[in-house]
This record gives sequence, structure tokens and C-alpha cells, in this order.
Amino acid sequence: MASPKLSGGTASTATLQQLLDSPEIGRLIEELEATRWTGRPGYPIRTMIGLALAKSLYALPTWTRVVALVADHWRLQRVLGCEGDPPSKWAAYRFAEKLRDNGEKVERCIDAVVEGLKAKLPTYGTDLAIDASDMPAYANGQRFVSKDSEVERNWHTDPDASWGHRSAVSTRRGGGFFGYRLHMATCAATDLPVAWTVETAKAHETRFVADLLDTAKRRGAMAASAALDKGYDIQRIYSECMERDCLPLIPLKQTPDVKRGEHRPPECQHGVWTFAGSDRRRGATKWRCPTGECKPASTWIAADRLHPLIPRTTKRWKAGYRKRAAVEREFGRLKTQWGLKPLRVRGLERVRLHADLTVLTKLACALSRARSTRSLAPGRSQEPQGREQAAQASPGADRRGARTPAGIRRPGG
Repeated sequence: MASPKLSGGTASTATLQQLLDSPEIGRLIEELEATRWTGRPGYPIRTMIGLALAKSLYALPTWTRVVALVADHWRLQRVLGCEGDPPSKWAAYRFAEKLRDNGEKVERCIDAVVEGLKAKLPTYGTDLAIDASDMPAYANGQRFVSKDSEVERNWHTDPDASWGHRSAVSTRRGGGFFGYRLHMATCAATDLPVAWTVETAKAHETRFVADLLDTAKRRGAMAASAALDKGYDIQRIYSECMERDCLPLIPLKQTPDVKRGEHRPPECQHGVWTFAGSDRRRGATKWRCPTGECKPASTWIAADRLHPLIPRTTKRWKAGYRKRAAVEREFGRLKTQWGLKPLRVRGLERVRLHADLTVLTKLACALSRARSTRSLAPGRSQEPQGREQAAQASPGADRRGARTPAGIRRPGG
């Protein structure tokens, strides 16, 4: 049987092999192996980590389908080191619990992957785009027991989920949803996540900007600027960004002070004053008289919500804010290509682990590609040469090297 299609790439178990051989994933395997000091050994940690990575690589929503996929493909079993004896779904669920109990080890692995990407991609993490996206729960969040009933429901299958609001997208209308939110800071240059967190849907998105910037800084990102949509237009967000040496790029809401025109540049009898630069240390922008006849001919205005260090009328602000679309694109890729959605787990800790493994898999793949691309000499090809190498790179071939015509589709494809 041919190998299933990899999300975002060519069908090849070589991708999974490269991830398992990477130093960052290798350190995670070593740390988890150190926790095995008693009881039955069970399946190797490398096998179970590979199973968790395969879940996102093949965009499968449940452990049951991942285990069934591995059971049907001997080449996947060979890469995972479980040929002839694939793990059961119960082993996968137990390992997921182990990962939740050792969340700090998974966090260190993510930090190492982000630092590796920063070393290979110099522009990674310089300019950020921050937003939140809905993750509907795998549960019924209706208030009443039935449609026409007046009896209120006193329990939910997912007690951590809550009701929130989402905006309209394409043909989907906006409104309430029951579930969680993924808050994420994405690199505007590479479209790769830098920092993220999952919270219940009722938590407002403005509460987590500071935490995202702190996480991005801790992982080595410069975070020189952050583009956010109009929903983040409050003074606290501007202050939090400036405290972390990050320039906010946020459009204005039509608040009373904006309607009064307090956000406009200074004016005089000679016309509208022009922007003459900003000083981060002083925390102010400089404006000059268009003719220079006024005394004084220039003035400083303290930076705040109405007058940011990068004025909204400049080309730099407009170019930087256009990059905010990077986070929207990344939400779409994670949900449709990497199995972030639909959720098939319940509880905040389980949803957080699901999001961490999904983003970790994508970042590890990006780091693997960056290393292989920069390690190639100019003019060298990555195509395998010879029948044996071609058979190793093509998991759809059988043991004699002949490709079988039958194949399977990725779920939802």
C-alpha cells in the first residue's frame, strides 16, 4: 500500500525520520526516557514520540486513526522502530497523559526548535503578527437540555470550554461558539509561529499579548514590532508593547477622542505639520512646521494610543500592518493542513497539548528543511540517485522495490 500524503509536503517517511533524528527531538526523547525508572518498559519513547509527530504530519484527528495508519504501513513501522508490533491506541492515550505530566520538557523542546530556526533564519521573529482564532470544542455547549426545553443544563461534556464570539469568515457568519481560543504570535516574514497559548473562549484576547511577547523574547525573537487588529486598540496594549521594546501597529477604533480629531497631527496657519522621526528612549514623536516659520519650528508629542511611535499616516506603518495577514494564513494552514482542527479531545490541558504538538511538528519540519537547504552545495540536487535510494525515499514501494498502485487518502481529502 502506498504511503499517505504528508501535510504540506511530499509523501515520504523520510520526513518523519529526519524529525526523529533531529537534536531537539532527540533531547526530548532522552529526557522522557530518564523518567522510566520502574514498571514495565512498554514501547520505546522514540516510537511514541514518532507516533505523536505522525499525528500532525498526516493531519489525523484521533490516536485511533494514527495507530490504524501505522498498523497498515510497514515502512512507517520501520521508521518508528515497531515493525510487526505497532502500538495500540491505549498506549497512545497513556503516552499523551505522560506528555501532559511532563509539559516542561515539551516546552524546552519547543524553545530549542525556535532557537534553531532563529539561527538558520535571521529574520525569524523580528516582526510579529498577533491574533486569536476559534477552536470549537468536541462537546455540546447548549444552555438548555433540548431545543424547546426550559430546563437548564447543569453539566457539559467539556467543563473547561466556554462560550465566546468569533467574527464572520468567508461564508461562515459570525456569532457565538463553544470551545477555546488559540492566541498566537506569528513571524510576519516567514509565516511561522513564535509563541502561542490556548485559553477558554470567554477569555478576552487582549489579556494575552504581554505573555506572548514575553515568550517570544525568551525564545530569542527580537519582536521589534507587532501588528494587531482593531480589537486590540486599548491603551494597555500600547503600554505593554512599549515596555517590551516592541512597536505596536494597531488601527484606531472610532472612540469619542478619535471622532474629535485628537489623533491628527499638529496644525498651524502654514498647514499640517510633518513627521520628523521618533525617539524610543524619550517615548515621543517629533513634528515640524511645514515651512519652519513657527517658533518653535518643531515639537515633541508623547507616544500613546492616539500618537504611536510609528504614525499611522506613514508608509512604514501601512507596510507593517499589511503583514498582519501572516497570522491569518498560519491559522488556516494549521487547521486544514496540520490537523489542529477539528478537536477530538476535551479539557484545557489536552487541548493545549494538542496545539503544542501540532505547532512543534510544523516548526520541526521547517527547521529540518532550513538545515537541509543550507547544507546543500550550490548546484547539487536533493533527488535520490539509484534504485535503492529511490526505494528508501518512496514509502509506497513494496519490499522488492516495485510501487503498488493502491493508495490511501488523508482524512478529509
